[in-house]
Amino acid sequence: MRRRSGGFGAILVGILLASMPARSAVVVSSKLSSESAMIGEMIRLILDAHGIHTVDRLRLGVTSVVRRALLTGQIDLYVEYTGDAAYFFNRPGDPAWKSLRRGYDLGAALDERVNHVVWLTPADADNSWALAVRRDVADAEHLRDLSDFARWARSGGRIVLACSAEFANGGTLRSLERAYGFNLSEDQLIVLAGGETTATIAAAAAGTDGTNTAMVYGTDGGIVAANLVILEDDRHDQPVFAPVPIVRQAVLARHPEIRALVRPLMRSFDAATLRRLNARVQIDGESTHAVAADYLKTLGLLH
Repeated sequence: MRRRSGGFGAILVGILLASMPARSAVVVSSKLSSESAMIGEMIRLILDAHGIHTVDRLRLGVTSVVRRALLTGQIDLYVEYTGDAAYFFNRPGDPAWKSLRRGYDLGAALDERVNHVVWLTPADADNSWALAVRRDVADAEHLRDLSDFARWARSGGRIVLACSAEFANGGTLRSLERAYGFNLSEDQLIVLAGGETTATIAAAAAGTDGTNTAMVYGTDGGIVAANLVILEDDRHDQPVFAPVPIVRQAVLARHPEIRALVRPLMRSFDAATLRRLNARVQIDGESTHAVAADYLKTLGLLH
């Protein structure tokens, strides 16, 4: 009886272990967005190609879900955005977040000290909220940045902005108005239910109800397809949300080569590159795996 009981226990333990990732595997995850998943897939493919076994946990959930999974050791690595650290550490008013370098340095220092999480190389790109204008309008009004946009607004420009309620009422639009010295009236705003950027971009591209300006994220793929011009935040009013892979310190100690393997990928990104890659997924309907693999091959990071 003891032998039969022990055998059953061994089988049960074996089944449980087989259903779990091996401890040596690196569990790579991402938020729900296609950009997060795409970059996460690129990192996963690179690690696998260099003999670091990975487990795919991409598109795990919203920021709070993925963050908690990392801090509790359920996942090992995912792509975060620098500006989110303002909320992780309850420091939203710190001006450091408005600079990619200063925000990265502060977030990396806090996360490593408090949570034993290491920030790897960030992308030189910003995925924060922005305004984008139809190209024909931008050319006619000589609009390249938000200072130009403010000049246009003050001169009585016929601006119609499609945005979300959160953007219009949550402080972002008012902050831009204060920083650049302009004011949009209620009849110049079209507040869309849900306020997804796909909807605001489509409204501007089609000129729906006179819309010529859209709330966007800085690396939205739809910006390219819709022929919009994103306006530079030349006074740096908004926090910078640069993509940055973050990894548990214990995992990096086990695989220190991850730092060097990820570096050339992240250095290859700028906002224009991410928009083009995002457009292939968001507009052209290609899979994140196909786009990730193709891009890595063009960089010589995957054979």
